[in-house]
Amino acid sequence: MFSFVDSVSSVNSENLSTIREIEQLKYRYLRTLDLKLWDEFAETLSADVSANYGPTLTFTGRDQVVDFMRNSLGPAIITVHQCHHPEITVTGDTAHGTWYLEDKVIVTEQRLLLTGAAFYDDEYARTAGRWQITRTGYLRSYEAVQSLDDVPSWKLTANRWGQP
Repeated sequence: MFSFVDSVSSVNSENLSTIREIEQLKYRYLRTLDLKLWDEFAETLSADVSANYGPTLTFTGRDQVVDFMRNSLGPAIITVHQCHHPEITVTGDTAHGTWYLEDKVIVTEQRLLLTGAAFYDDEYARTAGRWQITRTGYLRSYEAVQSLDDVPSWKLTANRWGQP
């Protein structure tokens, strides 16, 4: 469990640098996920990563996670994942992070918009000087789905992966 007092008391210049590296790792995870850069996405994960994105979406190993994302998030699905308010605690070559997630998913072929919020709970490890995610997952605060047909004026005007 995260403790603000413990977190503040353990901060020093080395930890601040490490925390920044972990923040960049998480941001890279999200950017490569949304841009569908699967090789770069894979690099953010340890080979033995465990991931839990809900009761039926649990994976063990980098290949399982990347294969699921690659197969689930094709060109007809546009995602936006934004994490902020990190709470990161570093212990040597391991770390723990809690992040606030806000996400949107547009399913163009079904004209659906999913919006949601969650709290990520991650673990990280530094191996050979490089940080990777060893465990990731989130607990949803909410998730809502809306038919874009209910908003007659809604129109997709740009889509990096296909026709708007």
